[in-house]
Amino acid sequence: MNATAPLLRPRAIANWLMAIAGLVFVMIVVGGITRLTESGLSITRWDPVSGAIPPLNEADWQHAFDLYRESPQYQQVNRGMTLDDFKFIYFWEFIHRLLGRLIGVAFALPLIWFAVKKAIPKGYGWKLVALFALGGLQGAIGWWMVASGLVDVPEVSHIRLAVHLLTAFLIFGALIWVAFDLYRLAKAPEAKPAKMPLAAIWALAILTVQMLFGAYVAGLEAGYAFNTWPLMGEQLYPEHAPWLEPALRNFVDNPVMVQFVHRWLAFVAAAAIGWVAWRAWAAGAKSAAIHLAGATFLQIFLGIATILTGVKLWIGVAHQGMAALLLAALLIAAHRLALRRT
Repeated sequence: MNATAPLLRPRAIANWLMAIAGLVFVMIVVGGITRLTESGLSITRWDPVSGAIPPLNEADWQHAFDLYRESPQYQQVNRGMTLDDFKFIYFWEFIHRLLGRLIGVAFALPLIWFAVKKAIPKGYGWKLVALFALGGLQGAIGWWMVASGLVDVPEVSHIRLAVHLLTAFLIFGALIWVAFDLYRLAKAPEAKPAKMPLAAIWALAILTVQMLFGAYVAGLEAGYAFNTWPLMGEQLYPEHAPWLEPALRNFVDNPVMVQFVHRWLAFVAAAAIGWVAWRAWAAGAKSAAIHLAGATFLQIFLGIATILTGVKLWIGVAHQGMAALLLAALLIAAHRLALRRT
């Protein structure tokens, strides 16, 4: 063996990526809390460095509160809010942004270390850099989203919210997929990256559309439109619900239609995911299949519970967090299935 040859560390890098995925999951959950508590507009400035330090005394708190009182949300929705109430919503948005900074540091420093040690296997360097760049882009998307609610309307754009949330899921899923490729490489040095099976591609595509509508539901607060299930009120689709022109707008901007699509597309996604679970079971990846099926049933249960409880905070947050876990279960099952076919 060449003493000067680099010591590749695929397993260590995979463990690191999974730890980052864990932090991204926490951030997705905190993002759900931030949304449901309407805390996302409490910090009206984007200071990437100095913003990591919270208010440290009453003067600092008063300054942050004064900035918030200039915002449309305070002027139109929360006029008369006390400083103590402001501290509550500030806390969740601050934690959300702090987690973003923590993830950036937790990714950048080990990446530099692995690169200097030449421990990154061939073909994975560009993937890690791309993940880091995507994380940086996500920070910019987050501010782009928040900025939409600081002008006239005291709500962030639901379209920008969807871009922000789907990018978070993309980062989360990519971290897991690359990590599992590296786990495989650690066992078999000649192993190539897994190719996602066609059934999983279809399931992932449908799940992505379902998550898009979930983001629309959150952004439009469409979960409050009807709190009965399976009917919306007394009908499958309420005949007197408002209708927008042109018709396609209803699938983006109409809270009633958005909730309707999100309700029933869930079962299309469940069928597609169930097919992947069955394929994984048949291929011998029984543990991955069971976890995938369980995550699917639990997510549907939480979705129905979210509606029936009138979007109770912790159930709604659990529904968003479970979406990430379902995505993880789908990707892991797809990866196991891909390896069984090679």
